Amino acid sequence: MHSLDASSGRWVVTWQAILQMHYVHGLCGKKGFFEYSPRLRCSCPPGFEMVNPNVWSKGCRPTFSYNCGQDRYSFIQIPQTDFYDFDLGVNDSISFEECRNICLGMCSCIAFSYRLTGTGVCYPKGLLFNGYKSPAFPGSVYLEVPLTADIQIQVSESPQSALTCSHVGPKTRHEPSDHMDRWLYFYLCPGLLGALELILILTTWWFLSRKNGNVQDSTQGGYAVLRNQFRRFTYQELQQATGRFREEVGRGGSGIVYRGLLKDKRVIAVKNLMDVTKHEEEFWADTNVIGRINHMNLVRTWGFCSQGKHRLLVYEFVENESLDRHLFSAERLLTWSERFHIALGSARALAYLHHECLEWVLHCDVKPENILLTRDFEAKIADFGLAKLYKRDGSSFNFSHMRGTAGYMAPEWAMNLPINAKVDVYSFGVVLLELVAGRRISSCTKDDKVIKLKQFVRGVKEALVTGDAASIVDAKLHRQFHTDQAIIMMTAAVSCLAEERSKRPTMNEVVKSLLHCEG
Repeated sequence: MHSLDASSGRWVVTWQAILQMHYVHGLCGKKGFFEYSPRLRCSCPPGFEMVNPNVWSKGCRPTFSYNCGQDRYSFIQIPQTDFYDFDLGVNDSISFEECRNICLGMCSCIAFSYRLTGTGVCYPKGLLFNGYKSPAFPGSVYLEVPLTADIQIQVSESPQSALTCSHVGPKTRHEPSDHMDRWLYFYLCPGLLGALELILILTTWWFLSRKNGNVQDSTQGGYAVLRNQFRRFTYQELQQATGRFREEVGRGGSGIVYRGLLKDKRVIAVKNLMDVTKHEEEFWADTNVIGRINHMNLVRTWGFCSQGKHRLLVYEFVENESLDRHLFSAERLLTWSERFHIALGSARALAYLHHECLEWVLHCDVKPENILLTRDFEAKIADFGLAKLYKRDGSSFNFSHMRGTAGYMAPEWAMNLPINAKVDVYSFGVVLLELVAGRRISSCTKDDKVIKLKQFVRGVKEALVTGDAASIVDAKLHRQFHTDQAIIMMTAAVSCLAEERSKRPTMNEVVKSLLHCEG
């Protein structure tokens, strides 16, 4: 954002979305990492080269090959460097040698990050992405390389560290101008970047000091953040905002939710998380990923608190509470149009998490209680990303214990199979049928009035064969529904609930099927 300085008549940068450039996803491509000194640039690790000298986003490739089980490997240290996200696991209180052996024992591990913060923390890496090098980073990354590879250990400013820019059309230059261009490139450009950064820091400081009377420094990010962006809250701030956690608006397996009001008059929902034992550094890293996720059908995360034993998340407050309170009670009857658009919005949100998000995110607990409704009854999915905050073992997709709510959980949870996005697809299928029928079909109670899920699915299949959608649709609607939409929703739900997950559609495919009959 540029603002006009009335005194000088010049435009100055007064705000930018990302202050630390290494948070730009894939800036340097796979296996490339971003550096702040001696200048802003991308580099390749030792033993790697640029894929395309003109485009850094193509990343780097190794000059050697990985042959797991055939070659012997050693590790090259790149100090004060990390490739965040895409970990194969997290191991606490572990020695460097143990961390090294864990990576050597996994064919999918090509590097590991080790941080000595009180106790050693080990992050085996299956993919090197979002790399950056900073003097403030308290650890190193260790690349696995074959013993036979001839690799220079030191990272130097090589031809791979700078882009090869090609000119459009011929250009005749004399020696003096060539020298001048080099001088401008090496001295003037870094100077301008430094000046812009200084202006940005001073302007941000002025803005915050005018609003708050003082500047709050982010101890984790190393720079002051604007109030309306994702930020860290103190426990005292959230105590004051919620009236000492007085007004409870919901609770579930992951924690209790309280209503609050910030000083800038924003209404918030504060979730006090239970059983999250991650260290502050890990908790900050995971919540930072969640905070960067933004979609119109996802509840916006505004910040977090990690102080002592307290772990809390701060969300936007959604006025009409959760879907279950409207769908399964007599408070207000949802019209068919509202139900269809709630289904479409929820599907779009899950498709975004699975296919478009910066990092692959599973929800693992899709149910009406986690679908919130705005003032206009638009769907917003809550509690996404919480699976990241709980302890995982093995690989990123093997959870240490089952997640979710009985009745909405896919069969692979009970079968102890590796978990992927199809668990969310299954849960969404249950929610789709409940939107159509207007009643619980996921209950595991022995009440004769409750229709068991498998029995209900058989009835839906029969209705699809005969074309009798009215026998399934909520009777309280008195046949006021769109037949084509009901059939599409029922068909999509049945395919989502396939026992064999390979036969379930992706959420992108579900969205396309629903869009086919929107209107």
